[in-house]
Parts: sequence; structure tokens; C-alpha cells
Amino acid sequence: MEYYFSKTIAGSFDNAIQKVTEALKGEGFGILTEIDIKATLKKKLDVDFYNYKILGACNPPFAYKALMAEDKIGTMLPCNVIVQEKTAGKVEVSAVDPLASMQAIENKNLLDIATEIRARLQKVIEQL
Repeated sequence: MEYYFSKTIAGSFDNAIQKVTEALKGEGFGILTEIDIKATLKKKLDVDFYNYKILGACNPPFAYKALMAEDKIGTMLPCNVIVQEKTAGKVEVSAVDPLASMQAIENKNLLDIATEIRARLQKVIEQL
């Protein structure tokens, strides 16, 4: 089983971040965290890296349901979406597949939630 969904889109990196953020919002997700890997690696290691951001996306109602079903599920939250540009003008957007990441947890209620979140994240990637 793949552990992510991915799509490459044309355009600028910043425009892709905006499109992804809007698509996530349309599916009920907000961005809790934004990690700029390029800037972090430059600051911490003084190395140059391509544009790469990790967006920590959260759908509050589903996060609440997941936490109520399994209190340790916070170790897997939020749902990460990465935006990376290895080649100028070609931006790859990838989202975690929550079903793949939660395979080891034997909790039927959590499986139902992960299935719904999976569908929403797939929709985000498909509509880019």
C-alpha cells in the first residue's frame, strides 16, 4: 500500500502553496504548522536545498473524533501535506494516506475516520 497521494502541477511554488491551502480549506482542513525545509536546512546546516514545505493540515471535527476513539492518535496528527519544487515550474504536492499510517492500530472507529480523511485528502490532490 502506498503511504501517500501525489500530483505534479505547473506553476510557481508560492502559487502551489496557495492552491493547496485553499483546496484543503474546501475540505475542512486548516494549516496548523508550516515547516520550510529549505530555510531550516540553510539555517541549521548551511546547505542549499530546493523549495520544500511541510504543511500540517488538520480537520478539527475529525481530529476530535480520532482523539476520542484513540487517545494516542495525536502521535500521527496532523495530516502532513508536502509541497516540493525540484525543477522550476513543476511542483509536486503529496499528502499522507491516513489508512496506510494507521494500519497497525486495531480500532474500528478510527478506521472509519481514517477512511473519511483519506477521501478528503485524495479529493484535495485530485482537484489541484
